[in-house]
Order: sequence, then C-alpha cells, then structure tokens
Amino acid sequence: MKKLFSYITILITLSLIGIIVMQVSWLKNLIALQEDRVKQKIDEVYQNLIVEFGHLREQYINANANDFSIFFSQKNVFDPFRAVTIGSILSSNEIEKRIRAAFDKAGLEKIDFEYAFISGPMMGNVKFEKLSPNFFDAQIDTVHNYTPDYKLIRSQSGTASESITTDETLAVVALNWKSFVKRSLFWSIVFAVLFTLIIISAFYLTVHTMLRQKKLSDIKNDFINNMTHEFKTPIATISLAVDALKNEKVLTNREKLDYFSSIIKEENQRMNRQVETILKASQFEKKEAEIDLKPLSVHEVIGNVVDNFQLQLHEKNGDATLQLQAQKDIIKADEVHFTNLVNNLIDNAIKYSKEHVPIHLKISTHNSGNNIVIKFEDNGIGMNKETQKRIFEKFYRAHTGNLHNVKGFGLGLNYVKSVTDSHNGTIRVESALGKGSTFTLEFPLFKQNGKS
Repeated sequence: MKKLFSYITILITLSLIGIIVMQVSWLKNLIALQEDRVKQKIDEVYQNLIVEFGHLREQYINANANDFSIFFSQKNVFDPFRAVTIGSILSSNEIEKRIRAAFDKAGLEKIDFEYAFISGPMMGNVKFEKLSPNFFDAQIDTVHNYTPDYKLIRSQSGTASESITTDETLAVVALNWKSFVKRSLFWSIVFAVLFTLIIISAFYLTVHTMLRQKKLSDIKNDFINNMTHEFKTPIATISLAVDALKNEKVLTNREKLDYFSSIIKEENQRMNRQVETILKASQFEKKEAEIDLKPLSVHEVIGNVVDNFQLQLHEKNGDATLQLQAQKDIIKADEVHFTNLVNNLIDNAIKYSKEHVPIHLKISTHNSGNNIVIKFEDNGIGMNKETQKRIFEKFYRAHTGNLHNVKGFGLGLNYVKSVTDSHNGTIRVESALGKGSTFTLEFPLFKQNGKS
C-alpha cells in the first residue's frame, strides 16, 4: 500500500510538472508569436507612412508646379531649390496626427511613438527637418522600443518632383511595444496561470486526501489493535473466572465463589467503561453529547477523583500533592463530564509514568481575572514536540517504543479537549522528554447575578 501510494504521488507529480512546463512553453511561444505580429504591423505602418508621405509630397509639388517650373530647365544652377521636403511643407502637429492615424488604423492605438524627418544622404551630413521631443532617447533604448529599418521617401522617376526634392527619410520609434504585447495577451496569460493554479490545487487536494486517507487507515488499524488488546484481557479473565466457577471445590467454597464473581463483575464493568469511552468520544465528535451545566466546585471534584486514585498511586509508591489556592472555584459545568476530565488527566499521568520511579503528581489552582486556572504537573516520561502537537487528536497514542505497554484507545485526551471546548475553556500542554508534562486548563468562573 505504501509503495502504491508513493508510485501514485510520483506519477501525479511528474504529470503536474509536465503540464506546467507545457503551459510555460505555450505562453513563451504565444508571446513570441504576438511580438512578431506586432513588429510586422509596425513595419507595415511604417511602410504605409513612407508611401503616404511620398504621395503627399507629389501632390504638393504638382499643386504648385507653376511656382517651380522656372527652375526645371535650370536645375543645375538652382540646386538649392531642390529641397521640397515633408518637414518643410507640414507642421509637427499635422505629421503627428497622420502617424497616429496610421497606428490606430492598424489596431495599435495603445502604442505611443517618436518620429523624425531627416533630409540629406544618410551617410553624409543630415538635417533634421522635424523632430519629436524625445526621439533621440527613444531611439537609443532598443530594449523597450522598436525602430523599423529606415527607408527613403522617393519621388517617382521622371516626375517634376524628382528635380526639386532631396533624399528624405522618416524615422519612427514604437515605444514600449513589448508592454503592449503583454497587455494584448493579458486574459490569455491570466487564464493560463489560473488553469495552472487550479491544476496545482487539484494536485494538492488529491495528495492531501490520500495522506488523510492513509492516516485514517493507520488510525483505524491502530484502534482495532488497541481495542482487541483492551478487550482481550478482560474477556480472557472472565473466561478463566467462569471456568473456575465450574470447579467443584469453588462451588462449595463461598469465599472463592464471591472472589471469582467479583472478578467477573469488575472485568465486565471495565469493558463497559471502555465502550462508554468510545461512545462519548463519538457523541462529542457529532456534537450529540448531552451536557447538563450547573454550578460545580472544582476543588471538590479534584479532591474526590484524587481519593479514588490513592490505591493506584500507592501501588507505584506515588503521591498527589494538592495546592488548591484559587479563592473562587465555582464554574458552570457538567458534573459527570468534568469529573471524567479530571479522571482522565490523572489516569494519563499514571499511565505515562517512569518505570521504577515514584509518581509525583501536583495539582494546583489559582484565579486569573474571571477564570480559574488548573494545572496538572507530573514527573513522567514526557513528550517530544511532535507528540505535543498531536496529543489531542482522536485515537492518537504516544507509545514508548514498539511495545504495547500503555493501555487505552487514544481517546482520553481527545475527550478532555472536547469537554474543555464544550465548557468554553482552554487547554495547553508543556512537556519535555524525560522531565514530565504539565497540562494547564482555564475555565470561566460561574457568574451569579452578573458577578463571578
């Protein structure tokens, strides 16, 4: 079963890693593809602007042909007049509007730009006819911005404009174009990440459920083993006692007859108490336990329970010291359940005592505000940190090695925690291996006429 669980976990983990890797790869490819598409659109916008401004220059020159005709036959003499450029015939505002319109038409409304119109040969002395404010800074930043390859705005060969124009280049820089790509893929990225998180959550829940089922299976097996052990001893004892009662010598001896009868009754009561423990734990878990709350003296309950354990304490050369210093000890509690709570804590101290070491149990009380604080301190075997975290779990038992040397179902402290919670109290444990344990409980005092 453990190997199967490990194999399933490994397979699910590998599948999850594979899906995440594929998702990341898909997102990278999607972003790269979108970047190529956007760059292609920017290149198309740039090419369209080159054509548009070329046509615009042609229209301008044709519309003013009479003004330039005087120079056409003398172009070598009047070369300086070959300087009809876009930068000279359009204002910066008009240029910016035309570039913005071209970007918007291509679906690139959210991409900003910088531009420049450069006249003269690119390898010689150039002149910036028109220039946006941040053009140079934008052109230098090639990490965030994209500049298409420069193209000349050419006049058609053989036209009038060819004689009176110079080489002219439009430079356009698309700003933060990669951010635009990511924004355009925002929902695709969100859904991909969300889908991945859902898969991870499903994986976590699956593994968590499997671990929980495995834990429950272990608890069930442990409980069955404990129950078998706990019931086996009294059943065997009763069986021996019944066999003894059939003996002629026992039947004729009143003293022995009473002795074996008392054994049967005692073991029967012991099994009955064990069944009651299981039923009470189940009732508290289902919130079906009946609680009869009424004023109860904590000191009186502790005194009565300690008296009942005197014989067991003396058998182990132990003692219980009471330091009941609380001035107010009346709480609102169920007498049966609260008595069982104290009983379980003392019984727990005896169960987990050190071998061949006298038990020293100290029970003390004091008031803290409107509460009473009860402490149970022992010199037993103590607990490690892991045991302290799980000590109140149902069916959990702190074993000493692999030997089944501690009786019970692992319900005692779980029952104590349930009773404490049902009485609006708190419980905590402090312990160290080999140094004993201290259980500290705190309950609100009974308020009579609004006063504690």
